[in-house]
Amino acid sequence: MNYFDLPRLFVLPFLFIFGLCIGSFLNVCIHRFPVKVRLRDQLKALTSHGSGCPRCAASIKWRDNLPLIGWLLLWGKCRNCKRPISPRYPLVELLTGILFIVVYQVEMPPDFWGTVGEAGLFSPEGPQNIPPLSSAAVWLHVRYLLHIAMICCLSVATFIDFELRIIPDGCTLPMMLFAVTVSTICGQAFIVPLWFQDASVASTLRSISPDWLRPLLFSWDCLPFAIQHPHVHGFLVSIAGLIVGGGMIWMVRLAGFWVLRQEAMGFGDVVLMGMIGSVIGWQPVTAVFFLAPILAIFAAILAWISRRDREIPYGPWLSLATLAMILCWPILWPLAERILDMGPFVLLMGLFMFVSLVACLQLIQLLKRLFGYASKTA
Repeated sequence: MNYFDLPRLFVLPFLFIFGLCIGSFLNVCIHRFPVKVRLRDQLKALTSHGSGCPRCAASIKWRDNLPLIGWLLLWGKCRNCKRPISPRYPLVELLTGILFIVVYQVEMPPDFWGTVGEAGLFSPEGPQNIPPLSSAAVWLHVRYLLHIAMICCLSVATFIDFELRIIPDGCTLPMMLFAVTVSTICGQAFIVPLWFQDASVASTLRSISPDWLRPLLFSWDCLPFAIQHPHVHGFLVSIAGLIVGGGMIWMVRLAGFWVLRQEAMGFGDVVLMGMIGSVIGWQPVTAVFFLAPILAIFAAILAWISRRDREIPYGPWLSLATLAMILCWPILWPLAERILDMGPFVLLMGLFMFVSLVACLQLIQLLKRLFGYASKTA
């Protein structure tokens, strides 16, 4: 029996308690990151003085700092000044503990005498079809560690962005570096490989395409490269996800600046999406890019109706879309896979969609001028 064969009745309560403790640390990050500008200062703030009441500055006793329990024993009030303690603290701790369990249940097979195909993040192109550098139990747990660390960073970014509409570098850049490092060392932390495609689709597209376009519709089997150079492949998967994830948000930001003369996306969203891509790869992060606006549209409508606010923080919806992609992988991935199977044609589609976005924004601006609606920059 090895460490990975422990029964879930033991593993899940341990993960929940450990998640509560990590959630307590995330509360510190949420509180301290926004007060510093530079990454170095944000990280240094985590090692500074101990916890204290934000109102009366009284030191918090160790028993009051117990995750979830401390807040409940105090009835949600400071022991010294009796003022209410924000319910955000126990909420973050409880949410983190639950996510530690839920993500583990999704990502791991029911038992390790079963097959990797029974795990929630199974995909036919995934690392299970590549000769393992270590046992499946090891790389599955490494991948789980990588994903749960990303989700913790997304939680910090979400709560800060909701409140202050900023995403500090402390909750993105360290995770980005960690993801690239782990992906390179492990070589099998990816969900899907660097490249996959349906060769028949490429062949069909080449047969009906003009001569100048045919060289772009290539067909490449990534499996031999991934087998021969697993660490290089893991590095490239992470870097490609970083570039594509951040690049897509940057292109939207660029289109908004060209047409609207204002930021359509904050730079924090660019870095956040780059971090997500460095963990899950460029194909899944592309699916997240299209899923996020579907989730955000309801919040945008509600904000407009209730407060006439035309802007909403977008980072939380990128985070929620990423979490949905992981938890609902068997449902969402097959829908995205049908498009991504087209291989190099996806790159051409991306270019076409960017041009279409710029054209649509230009058309909207033209219609607003025709009907007498002045733009914000006018």
